[in-house]
Amino acid sequence: MNTFRTWTGIAVLSLASVGTVYAQSYGPQDEGRRFNDGTRVVCEDVEVQRSGSDPNRVGGTAAGAVIGGLIGNQVGSGSGRKLATVGGAVAGGAIGRNVQGNRQEARGDRVVEQRCYRTGR
Repeated sequence: MNTFRTWTGIAVLSLASVGTVYAQSYGPQDEGRRFNDGTRVVCEDVEVQRSGSDPNRVGGTAAGAVIGGLIGNQVGSGSGRKLATVGGAVAGGAIGRNVQGNRQEARGDRVVEQRCYRTGR
């Protein structure tokens, strides 16, 4: 039971580190829109690589977290082992996400997107 709780905690921490922060988004219909603080919305065409599978890189993050947790579990003893397991899972998740992103970028198709953002005065 204790091992299950440890691995559940590792999985939750790994997935929490992958979370995305959502900001206000603007579209082409907002271009030129002005705000009271003097800022406005500007749109531009940007060439980006688009990959069809797993854009959030959940697979790489999860695999990296499991492998990192297993490696971290081999280090230390007692509470040090638990800390090493969690640290290994977090680091492994970050590394797995990065590796999957690099592979997707190398295989992705290039497309032109219009991106809009709020700019200063």
